[in-house]
Amino acid sequence: MERRSLSRGDGGQSPGGAGQGFRRAGDCGPIPVFWQVGAPCPVAGGGPTCHRRPGGFLIAAFPSYFGSVNGVSTTATWRERIDAYEKLMRLDKPIGTLLLLWPTLWALWFSSLGQPDWRVVWIFVLGTFLMRSAGCVINDYADRHFDRHVHRTKDRPLTAGRVTEKEALTLFVFLCLVSLVLILPLKNILVLELSLVGAFLAASYPFTKRFFAIPQAYLGIAFGFGIPMAYAAQMDALPRDAWLLLLANIFWSVAYDTEYAIVDRPYDLKIGIKTSAITFGRYDVAAIMACYVATLGLIGWVGYGLLRGPWFFAGLAVAAGMAVYHYFLIRKRDLDKCFQAFMHNNWLGGAIFVGIVLDFLFRPFGPSLGLPLH
Repeated sequence: MERRSLSRGDGGQSPGGAGQGFRRAGDCGPIPVFWQVGAPCPVAGGGPTCHRRPGGFLIAAFPSYFGSVNGVSTTATWRERIDAYEKLMRLDKPIGTLLLLWPTLWALWFSSLGQPDWRVVWIFVLGTFLMRSAGCVINDYADRHFDRHVHRTKDRPLTAGRVTEKEALTLFVFLCLVSLVLILPLKNILVLELSLVGAFLAASYPFTKRFFAIPQAYLGIAFGFGIPMAYAAQMDALPRDAWLLLLANIFWSVAYDTEYAIVDRPYDLKIGIKTSAITFGRYDVAAIMACYVATLGLIGWVGYGLLRGPWFFAGLAVAAGMAVYHYFLIRKRDLDKCFQAFMHNNWLGGAIFVGIVLDFLFRPFGPSLGLPLH
């Protein structure tokens, strides 16, 4: 039986023909005889002679196949539904994954003195992708009642009704479980414990926008929790440098996400969510630049402690130049340019990483003394 035969309104014949398990009712076309009675037609709008909704067990088993569930249309093709899931996980917008990935890579190279275990690297790259996707899903679930009031977010799959709330929560749990399975081969209890904390941070961040004046700081912890996990995976310890890098990432997250929040500030004020752009008010640009200074200063402190040289500091200098460029983009608070500055942070994080990699490549540490080989 072709699925489209269930939603036809022209009274056409079913693929199986008359008398082969189908009957005609009203104007709704052929229907299966196993459907139960007692509910209005999910396809043709109901009516006394209309056919009836399928049994509850069929809806539960095949929510995408029959009519609607909780008012959400489920007659879309699988291609459309897959596209909705991709957009829910922001697979079409990789900027978020990259903003999570760069700090994790900084930590992997610093913690291994430029010689990371490549198996660990791949596990963390995949884990970053999965947890960023999970974070987007739970964020949209938490904001589903707010997003409909914001022009930029009103068409997101959950808000627009292309994905149900149950499906979103199921997808979030699935992504978290896959991420957990991913780190099991490391056989590292500390990494496992930190991963549970990281999952809690990812799940709870969206709700901080209700009461926390600068939720971007909490985002920085959630986005940067790959840093202590990377140190734990490489060193089985959490040295001071891990927490300095995490602090640097908190400042960086406040900087770039405030640029992003400026774009949404009119809507956020209207619906009552808290953001750093609202909290900083007219000092938002100054606060962003101060956060950039703190970010680069803390990363420079870590690199200096590890006796890093010109390649590393050249990378920081390039990143500092980008931060200055951001100032000229955001100083007049033009919304499009603020969003451009936010997107450009991908290159800032990448410049820092390239500097770290090149410095360890050309100035490796000695095997025993822990000093650079010249």
